[in-house]
Amino acid sequence: MATLTVMPSGKTIEVGEGTTILAALLGAEVEIPHKCEGQAKCGSCHIFLQEGRKGVSKVTRLENEKLDTIVGVGSKSRLACQATILGTENVKIELLGFGSGL
Repeated sequence: MATLTVMPSGKTIEVGEGTTILAALLGAEVEIPHKCEGQAKCGSCHIFLQEGRKGVSKVTRLENEKLDTIVGVGSKSRLACQATILGTENVKIELLGFGSGL
């Protein structure tokens, strides 16, 4: 189990190993866009991983290719549908607002 902290609200969610960040957010009734239902095709679930990089899965080629098409991507960018909680450390993410260009 790991704790997922969602910014800017500060909400914390207990997440089991192997759960995607998107699934954890939806299960906790946190609103996040997800047009392609977790297939890494739309990029609408773009988040920033603020802390706990070692607590989530590595970026896959499919995710990296989609991130390359999104405006405003940085070194902390991930797709919530592709980032899986490993349970090794707590994770802190930032949800993007309308100012992100998405």
